[in-house]
Amino acid sequence: MVRPQPPEGVHRSRLRRAAALLSSLCAVIASNVVAAPVQAAGSAGPCALPRSEAHHSEGLDSWDPAYPRPRGRLHAVMVFLSFPDAEPATGPGDLAADHFPGTSRFFERASYGKFKLDVHPTKRWLRMPRKSTAYRIQRDWDAEHRSAYLRDAIAAADPVVDFSRYDVVYLVADPDAPGVDSDATKVINLDEPISVDGAPLSRIVTVFEHHPPDRNVLAHETLHVFDLPDLYHRPTDGKGDWDTHVGDWDLMGSQFGLASEPFGWHKWKLGWLDARQVDCVRGPGTGLHVLEPLEAPMQPGADDRTRLIVIRTGPTEAVAVEARGVGGNDAGSCAEGVLVYRVRSDTASGDGPVQVLDGHPRTGACVGASVYPPLADAPLDIGESVGAGGGVRVTVEGRTTTGAWTVKVTTK
Repeated sequence: MVRPQPPEGVHRSRLRRAAALLSSLCAVIASNVVAAPVQAAGSAGPCALPRSEAHHSEGLDSWDPAYPRPRGRLHAVMVFLSFPDAEPATGPGDLAADHFPGTSRFFERASYGKFKLDVHPTKRWLRMPRKSTAYRIQRDWDAEHRSAYLRDAIAAADPVVDFSRYDVVYLVADPDAPGVDSDATKVINLDEPISVDGAPLSRIVTVFEHHPPDRNVLAHETLHVFDLPDLYHRPTDGKGDWDTHVGDWDLMGSQFGLASEPFGWHKWKLGWLDARQVDCVRGPGTGLHVLEPLEAPMQPGADDRTRLIVIRTGPTEAVAVEARGVGGNDAGSCAEGVLVYRVRSDTASGDGPVQVLDGHPRTGACVGASVYPPLADAPLDIGESVGAGGGVRVTVEGRTTTGAWTVKVTTK
């Protein structure tokens, strides 16, 4: 739901339903949200994979209404939390400026202006009741201490913030407090939404970043709030490479990536692309497609130029093809061309729901800058092709005078 812009000022009511609220927050906090009803996502067409019960499923034939949809204007509140064992060295205004307007601009570019995120930061630090070290903040946070942190943070903010006015909640901890671990920044999902100020609250972005923070970190976490999955690979021993699935392509793989523009598949899922801009390949044969670079702005009025080619290869599998340039959110990219990747809608967040196909498996690029150089040069150039499995082959035939790519897709 899009809510009107909230006025700045103190929310005057005192702690309401304190006992009930604290009790609710002591409930189990899970990494996965329980299954919720789904809503049809419109005429997505036959190439749209079905949503599954996998956490943050890449299916886009329906929308889970437990997540806000990033269309139009949404409002976010940013709450700043200090602790008794540290005096903040940085003001709330400076911490807000670490993330905004940069995060909002990222979304405006990625969505072609279809989504605007307005942030409303509180003006002062709100004191937590316990020392920062008491919460044992870390990446793999146990439920007991995570619950205690959320319980205390919402209780501290409730006299000042009317949570019913906001679609997204950021809880920002003093980055210099001794118990704060920057690696713990994440979205916390609640098994059951809690009611705060008469509105359900089911997921909260907890921010523990350094000042200045990791690049694009808040955009990455906010996209989890909109039901996008992690695309990185987490090694079981923590010592392997995290970025083997998608490399620099799409910030859901890494917020440090050189090409942080969301995949065309994700733009389709979020409603920033629609079926008019997606070429759906059905059945065997060979076809030519003119593919506009993904990051290129939309033309005024109806823009029906193709931004994504999808070849359905199974009940829960598809091959996606898009053109990536050097500009916009991909300004730091060291390669351009036609990117090919596989998508699975039955694979959970963090388990590899997207796999980029390497168009140049014997080479890499941008060593020292890329998060995974072997995939930094993955896009195909003119005259190159790649087999995508399932009898699918993608070949780049040429470029138009306007910079679009001509792509041949062959299916058996």
